Amino acid sequence: MTYRITGLDAAPYKPLFALSDAELSGRGIVRMTVTEKPGFPCRVSLVDRDVGETVLLLNHLSHDVANPYRASHAIFVADVARAEFVDQVPPVFESRVLSLRGFDRDGMMAEALLTQPGEADAGIRRLFDNPAVATVHAHNAVRGCFSARIERH
Repeated sequence: MTYRITGLDAAPYKPLFALSDAELSGRGIVRMTVTEKPGFPCRVSLVDRDVGETVLLLNHLSHDVANPYRASHAIFVADVARAEFVDQVPPVFESRVLSLRGFDRDGMMAEALLTQPGEADAGIRRLFDNPAVATVHAHNAVRGCFSARIERH
């Protein structure tokens, strides 16, 4: 069994970086400068951005389903290329406790587990051992924000 983790598509966010802070604020978005690493995990590149870089903090609908598991939360995005990882976890997973949530084809949660730093790969594979799990969503356990979607590959 193999899996693929892909960062969010950068295209919808790219125009936002040209907006003024007031225009961003009107959309509920905050421009921030990275002040510590780790601490600003980009959902496009799936790495913690470097100190001094600019990121946007915005709300992201991570599970767009018509059931009780519909979910959105704040995420950071940078003006960078989209990342893809096959059968390996991205750097943003390495130092974090993750909540891995396995969803079935109808978007209902079928199984979930917590992983400690360094355990994400084993946790993903364990969830995909369940044939009812179609996708896995990784969330940072401490702050609860969406980190990435993981698909069977």
